[in-house]
Amino acid sequence: MDRSVAGIILAGGQSRRMGGGDKPLLSLGKARLIDHVAARLRPQVATLGLNANGDPARFAAMRLPVIEDTVPGYAGPLAGILAGLEWASGQRGCRWLISAAGDTPFFPDNLVERLTAATHDRSSAIAVASSDGRWHPTFALWPLGLRDALRHFLVDEDNRRVSAFMERHGFIQVEFPMIEADGQKIDPFFNINTPDDLAAAERLLQSLRQ
Repeated sequence: MDRSVAGIILAGGQSRRMGGGDKPLLSLGKARLIDHVAARLRPQVATLGLNANGDPARFAAMRLPVIEDTVPGYAGPLAGILAGLEWASGQRGCRWLISAAGDTPFFPDNLVERLTAATHDRSSAIAVASSDGRWHPTFALWPLGLRDALRHFLVDEDNRRVSAFMERHGFIQVEFPMIEADGQKIDPFFNINTPDDLAAAERLLQSLRQ
């Protein structure tokens, strides 16, 4: 656990490709997608929150603070990251926020360790995870000092592109290895967007437990 890092699970999307509703609340094995995400992230951070909009009671069983977007209109992942940065700035001793998507249940259990190590000489940079040569902007380590710049980017510039914000403020990519399962290489940042993805995740979960 890194006591200087707060974690935020991003669960504020509208899940159109899954037919709407709360995609992170779908079942995977004997738990829900979001439970798998929380179980992976919680041991890596000092404190953990959940970004979601609407009635927070549907997440009550998780016993996590539910942080709503502070920018109206479902402004995408950056709105959740901004809400997380503003929340984390009030957490004692926290200097960083790690973000994780609520529909990505197999991300590395050393995510925070490796991203924080990458910022050793560049403490103002964003560290973002990548795998198989592709980066994953919702899995990133964000300096808390970026919150005002991010609010300006979202509200005043009306720009919602995560990659554009990272490119403007400087980022470091950290490559993570693929998962080996059943003789195949699978992206650890594989996320569930469709019913077929969920079925594939069930198969991967069973394979990893054997």
